[in-house]
Amino acid sequence: MVEDGRNALPRPPRRLPADAGSLTQLEAPNRPSRPEPPPRGPWIFGRFLAGLVALLVIVAAGGGAGWYLKQRSLRIDTAAVLGTVKPAVVRVLASSCAGSGEASGVLIDNGRVLTAESAVEGPMSIVVIAPDGRIRRANLLGTSADGVAVLQSIGFDDEPLRLPARTPDPKAERALVGYTAAGKQVVNAIGSEHDPKPLSTVMNTAKLGSPIVDRAGQLVGLVTGRTVEASTIVGVDKLRSYVAQAPSGITVATGGSCPLSHGPQTAVVPVMQVANTPQAAEVRQLFGNYLTLLNRQDFAGLQALYSKKLARSLTVERDRQSHLTSYFFNPRLTDVTADGYARLSFNVLFAPTAKGAEGGSCNRLDIRYKLARERGKLVIDEAKAMKAPVSCDTD
Repeated sequence: MVEDGRNALPRPPRRLPADAGSLTQLEAPNRPSRPEPPPRGPWIFGRFLAGLVALLVIVAAGGGAGWYLKQRSLRIDTAAVLGTVKPAVVRVLASSCAGSGEASGVLIDNGRVLTAESAVEGPMSIVVIAPDGRIRRANLLGTSADGVAVLQSIGFDDEPLRLPARTPDPKAERALVGYTAAGKQVVNAIGSEHDPKPLSTVMNTAKLGSPIVDRAGQLVGLVTGRTVEASTIVGVDKLRSYVAQAPSGITVATGGSCPLSHGPQTAVVPVMQVANTPQAAEVRQLFGNYLTLLNRQDFAGLQALYSKKLARSLTVERDRQSHLTSYFFNPRLTDVTADGYARLSFNVLFAPTAKGAEGGSCNRLDIRYKLARERGKLVIDEAKAMKAPVSCDTD
């Protein structure tokens, strides 16, 4: 008879060990198990999948990888560029007949400096100031029709910026390196020639003459213009002709001959080298006003900062005759005493033909002032030189 599984005799019950106890459910025997692998994080698979997709896209696109690398090569790291070009970017200060007296500039070769003509028109005296504070006299060699001025510094031979061998890619990012009115060197990204950032968003008067550099720290342009609003970039192709061994497009310049020249007109604020007490702050404000009015040649306004005794001897006309070509900069308040004395050191730029100049153009002065209080206001009562004037060119 064929068995279909339904008529078979029942099997005897399974015998349980005597020590099995009372079981309410079947239990699997205990076997030693292998350690379970840690759970696989979903991020591992995600990263693998993203990399695979990227690879497939690059392979499918053919030139995709080359495009990506080129885009990276056109970008600029402004911090890295500033570190590279910093020694060659200088401040330019001038006492001049028509110029603003203030600009940035760039060292190119053999001590020559490019800057904006608008700062040095009709110069009586010019200095360039290195980032480390060194000051060197400079002469104006010539100017171009688009506002570039070529200076020859005396004794300034740091590493210059080079011009690129080829015309830059118009899509390559660029940076402007120049100075604030307070004399701080800064860098600003300005986009590419193809997609430029408006200069007006980064400019001030002191940045006229600033070099435009590429990601390799090469000189690819110079900012010129009479004002911030009119500022523009002179490209590298024109600069090549201006700095060549036999330059073209440069007109030989002559010095100024005005009876009363001027420097920058921005407000002057002395650097504090004393404790910032209320007394020192008041003294600092007094000397800031004093030097600002001198630079603006407001000799009548200076009378309000003098004591009655000093005003009788230091008249408006005497001030005028003493400061026909002077410009004061880099003031430092070095001492303030409780008994009414203060000491101030500063540089003064003047024409080599000025009375007592003896062919020089810049001196460092160290003056001790006696102060007084009249009608509740702090004023200057006396002044005495603490040291003989020292040429600014002396390190």
